[in-house]
This record gives sequence, C-alpha cells and structure tokens, in this order.
Amino acid sequence: MDRDQFITAALRNPINEIITEQLFELALPDAWLVSGCLVQTVWNVLTKRTVDYGINDYDVFYFDPDTSWEAEDAVIRTLAERFARRGIAVEARNQARVHLWYPEKHGLPYPELRCSAEGIDRFLTKNTQIGIRRTRDGYEVYAPNGYDDVAGMIVRPNPGANFSAANYAAKAKRWKALWPELTVLPANAP
Repeated sequence: MDRDQFITAALRNPINEIITEQLFELALPDAWLVSGCLVQTVWNVLTKRTVDYGINDYDVFYFDPDTSWEAEDAVIRTLAERFARRGIAVEARNQARVHLWYPEKHGLPYPELRCSAEGIDRFLTKNTQIGIRRTRDGYEVYAPNGYDDVAGMIVRPNPGANFSAANYAAKAKRWKALWPELTVLPANAP
C-alpha cells in the first residue's frame, strides 16, 4: 500500500473527509485527523466491513501555543457544535498542552512538544502513527512508519513513547475482538 492507496481507502469513510474539510475551513493551526479512525477505516475496507465499523471517535490533533484550558475548550466546543448534528464524535487535543495533564492522568512523563507530528510519533502503536490533513492541493499525510503494517493488518507496539504494556494489551484485545484478521505482535516486539 502506498500513500495514494491509503488516502483513497481512508476517505472511503465520508466522516474522515467531512472532518478534514472542516479542519481546513477552520484553519486550526497544525491540525490533523489522526490514528484509529484512519487505520480502522482502511482495515474495514480491506475486510469488506462497513467503513465506520468499530470506530469509537475521530481524533484531531492541532498545535496552538495558547496552552490555556479555556483556549482548548473553545476548540473542543466549536468542533462538537460543527459535528453534533451529524452524530460525529470528535476528540480534539492541543498538542502544545498535553505535557501539562498527561503525567497526572496516566502516571507517565510526557515531554513538551513542538508540533502535532511529535504527538503522532508518541502513539502507543506504530501502525496508528498516521495523520492526514486537507490542503489547497489535496491531502498531506504524515506516516513515519509507512503503510505496510496498516495494509498487512499488523498491530505493532511503539515502545519508544510513553509505552505501557497494559495499555497496549487492552487496545490490542479490543481491536482483535473487532478485527480477528489482525496480527498482534507482543508488547516487546521491535
């Protein structure tokens, strides 16, 4: 699978296209649609399931130097209002402020980030380290590990970033129950 095949499959879920269009229109700084909603859509295309099967919500990362809760909450409310009538659950997070709340919530350290891509780099699994965004010329994709694991339906840990074997096991178990075709690598796999 290459970049264009990935984009084509991910956009078979019309919600992914709606969200990226709205993010482009809103011009949120360094905004990306990320992770599970993209990868799971591709898995659904590959396994001939409905395109939104198993997707709980749609994650949006953006990077705003205003690290106040009030600023992030305003973005969260704006997106909720835009998507509520369509029944789309969007979870937006300002990557500039994750280091302020992550250690207390998860009991793990979290460095201050400089852009949204650094947040994508910190995902629990390598196969979900993907983000897309609409541009004037089409779509930009950030996929530091490429598309082989997505196309091969392989779940691979990302031990370099706030890794928790327990969290990995829980996520892998949920995914394997929904997509039994997945190959889940052990938590200590490279």
